[in-house]
Amino acid sequence: MGSGAAMGSGAAMGSGAAGGPGHGAPLCPCPSPPPPPPAPRCPRGSRRLSETGAGARRSEGAAGRGGLRAAASLPHIARGRGEEGGGRRSPCLLVALRPRNVEAERERFFRASFAYDPQFEYAEPVPAAVLDKYGAASDRFVAQAIRIIRAVLEKYGTYESFEVATGGRLLSKCQIWSVIRKYMQKEGCVGEVVVQLTDDLLSQAVMMVEDSRPTLAINLAGARQHWLEGMLRHEIGTHYIRGVNNTRQPWHSSEGRKQYSLKPANPTEEGLASLHSVLFRKQPFLWRAALLYYTIERASHLSFSALFQDLEQYVQDAGVRWEYCVRAKRGQTDTSQPGCFSKDQVYLDGILRILRHRQTINFPLLAALGKVSYEDVNRLKEFGVLDKARIPHFMQDLERYMKQLDHIVTTNGLNEEELEQLLPD
Repeated sequence: MGSGAAMGSGAAMGSGAAGGPGHGAPLCPCPSPPPPPPAPRCPRGSRRLSETGAGARRSEGAAGRGGLRAAASLPHIARGRGEEGGGRRSPCLLVALRPRNVEAERERFFRASFAYDPQFEYAEPVPAAVLDKYGAASDRFVAQAIRIIRAVLEKYGTYESFEVATGGRLLSKCQIWSVIRKYMQKEGCVGEVVVQLTDDLLSQAVMMVEDSRPTLAINLAGARQHWLEGMLRHEIGTHYIRGVNNTRQPWHSSEGRKQYSLKPANPTEEGLASLHSVLFRKQPFLWRAALLYYTIERASHLSFSALFQDLEQYVQDAGVRWEYCVRAKRGQTDTSQPGCFSKDQVYLDGILRILRHRQTINFPLLAALGKVSYEDVNRLKEFGVLDKARIPHFMQDLERYMKQLDHIVTTNGLNEEELEQLLPD
């Protein structure tokens, strides 16, 4: 585990988690690391709110927990937003779906020259309701996903070249702390979020409520010069701010959501956060969301080994391909059978829906109303508690914000006519 620091006192997060007194040293540009906090593994009593990025190399001690190796090219897994506000505590989905023998099966797979279908084992049976909910893949946006992937490869040759060219260099701990502090100041939330820097994390970043405190853990291996602020826009500027605003709304509980007949917050929540990850990049390609969407669709028809071979046309790095395949096949025991875990398709789905309707969405209101779908914004505005609502700093200049969304559309080879045909009113 790397270093951690508490950014002052806690604050409300998600569906009513109350903040408590601060822990550790205040955040500074280059703090002396306090004693390392426990690894953010969704411990009992905590809830993981979102996860950004891919599986990072875990320590030897983590291997027994089924930790994944490095692949900083995957987007986050987030907790199902339909579960917000409920009093029933459920196990962390990420932990439940992580094969406990993933490292052993990885070694066997590579020793077999990729001609083997892993047989995954899980610490606990994967809930049947979860497998049923995410057992079917969609092919609705496959053509768009492939076009985005190919656009990246045509411009940069390989994903690895794209990552280096657009992500920039990996940052030191001191540089990471400096970026985090400046970003928290921009959002006016210094003193509200516990931040941990770690090299023992499954993903690039994970946002959770731990001991009633909003906690953001950031993977040192995935913090790149030009991408770190995008991750903060994703986790803090989207998930955290909408979560704080949500606690003040009459629909902050599951009962309230039913009372107001709210649609699920996803795919809006993850689509919006994913757009904010690439916002202001010179080349805001939606590679991660596109490749995951494609991988899951293919996994529904292919075995693990066949899927791995299929992805070679887009990803040369065998380690990265392994991560995408594990992510798409998680929940399965015998991966020689077709099948997928379709949850990660929500990112591209949400992105395209928001881009399709971006001219009619009131984005500041979408943030202010909390964990709501863009489809519910207009009818909820008269019931929402908007006094002192937080709006992400990057939405303050709405004209610039909208131009950036237009730039994302153009960069990824999309157009208005196509989006309207894909998603008619």
